[in-house]
Amino acid sequence: MFLESIATAVPPHRYTQPECLAGLRTSPAFESLRPRSQAMLEKILGNGVSGIATRSFCLPEIGPVVGRDAQALNETFEREAPVLAMAALVPALAKAGIAAAELDALFICTCTGYLCPGVTSHVAEQLGLRETAYLQDLVGLGCGAAIPMLRSAAGFLAMHPGAKVATVAVEVCSAAFFADDDPGVLISLCLFGDGAAAAVWSDVAGDAKWQAGHFTTVHRPEQREKIRFVNAGGKLRNQLDKAVPGLAAEAVAELFAKRQAEPDRVLAHSGGRDVIDALEGVLPHRLLETREVLRDHGNMSSPSVLFALDRAVASANGDQRWWLTAFGAGFAAHACEMWRG
Repeated sequence: MFLESIATAVPPHRYTQPECLAGLRTSPAFESLRPRSQAMLEKILGNGVSGIATRSFCLPEIGPVVGRDAQALNETFEREAPVLAMAALVPALAKAGIAAAELDALFICTCTGYLCPGVTSHVAEQLGLRETAYLQDLVGLGCGAAIPMLRSAAGFLAMHPGAKVATVAVEVCSAAFFADDDPGVLISLCLFGDGAAAAVWSDVAGDAKWQAGHFTTVHRPEQREKIRFVNAGGKLRNQLDKAVPGLAAEAVAELFAKRQAEPDRVLAHSGGRDVIDALEGVLPHRLLETREVLRDHGNMSSPSVLFALDRAVASANGDQRWWLTAFGAGFAAHACEMWRG
């Protein structure tokens, strides 16, 4: 399938890491933490060690973000996820010169909230998709979801020649924030931000277009407890083990060995500073775009790798081939290749 356009969006409320720390200090949740946990937040958010400069959230205040009950969190996701998805999808359609009514299918991936019907139903209504458009929500795939979503879109295009397809990765990570004394929970609180990335695809070739294909996947259910959401009193609580950077590097190296050709760039999910360091330890490439996305937005979960792709598209120069990878809950990792059509 061929890329027609790509666009990204973040909420309007943007904070530096020290501003996040200042906001959290005002919350009862911060006061309830042990001194050692408070010191960890002080170190990560206050001393610039995370590789993150700023993050964006759907809520205008940081302090209350960890004090809301499950109902408020669910309502935040239901209200904000469609809005954020639209903020990326509308400009992507404009770039492609395609009207919403021309779309034959809409794929949306997310893991930071649950709706039934899914986010696609809300976006389809707001965007004015025709009633016969195919809607597909992909949930439960965590940070790695964007590439399986693209694989699903490629399958739809293969079965429906001439179709026009949109894909959106949207996460309201602030609707899944949790605070307790577990180090993995605290690190998650310091890493994640909200964002969305949308792309429009077709099966129409063109010399200047980027084509996506050669999808690969590896999943290791025996490592599931290392990185996943668990239910804690009706809230989503991120379970994050210190072994994750090593798991990611091992899985990504396995997938990279299956590549069809040598890429000019590798574009990866920005899981965190330690994760990027581990990936660069097994790959013969510097992950420049990935580090930039982490610096400017933190870990946005599934949209992150597409934010890196958006930056690469804007600075492609003479590049002819890229290799994309994303990974997360499962434990699972995914990859695909993109090359000039």
